[in-house]
Amino acid sequence: MASLRSLKSSVYEREERRMQYQSHIRGLNAYDRHKKFMNDYVCFYGNAKKEDNACPVKTDQDTIREGYRFIISEEDDMESTWEKRLVKRYHDKLFKEYCIADMSQYKKGKVGLRWRTEKEVISGKGQFICGNKHCNEKDGLGSYEVNFSYVEAEENKQALVKLVACKRCAEKLVYKRHKDKEQLLKNEQQIYTRKRKNVAFDDNDDNEPGEKKKVQKKSSSETVANEDDDLNEFLEGMFP
Repeated sequence: MASLRSLKSSVYEREERRMQYQSHIRGLNAYDRHKKFMNDYVCFYGNAKKEDNACPVKTDQDTIREGYRFIISEEDDMESTWEKRLVKRYHDKLFKEYCIADMSQYKKGKVGLRWRTEKEVISGKGQFICGNKHCNEKDGLGSYEVNFSYVEAEENKQALVKLVACKRCAEKLVYKRHKDKEQLLKNEQQIYTRKRKNVAFDDNDDNEPGEKKKVQKKSSSETVANEDDDLNEFLEGMFP
């Protein structure tokens, strides 16, 4: 008899909790019910969901990103796996005549290059519009052959590629080399000036002060003239 009473009590309590839960759910709007159900789902089934994420599915995009090569070699072309065939099919869809450049880090001497897509070919980007990703200049364009050095699959590689750019963006390609040359010329000028001062100091007893100043002034002007000639020859060679 006691067991029957406890059974009725448990059934009554369960029904009462169910009615309270339903009344609570009915009192919520759609968004609150959504949050309630999602929290209950994560609470009861969260462990099983984490176990599923332990083995993620490899998509075609992941395969292309992993196996993509800027220039496919004969060895890569001979591979017969479906991953290699997928990458080869994607590579064949690219237009490998002109490149698109990312010059966001040009001051560090780093320029990223990639092949054009179909949309960029249709719009003329990289051929009739500046090849810099962030530039839309259409006037004063020039075609440049760039020696692209990059690291791919843990290997250092080089390739000569074509890039169409305006004069302002073309100067970014040689910005680092131009700054290094300016710094080299500046250092050479400082060394030359220092040597002239030492020579003038050693000959102080033989020369008069007026003659010493005249010699120093002449050597400094000749050095500045030589520096300007070198810079003009460098710019004329890059932008004929």
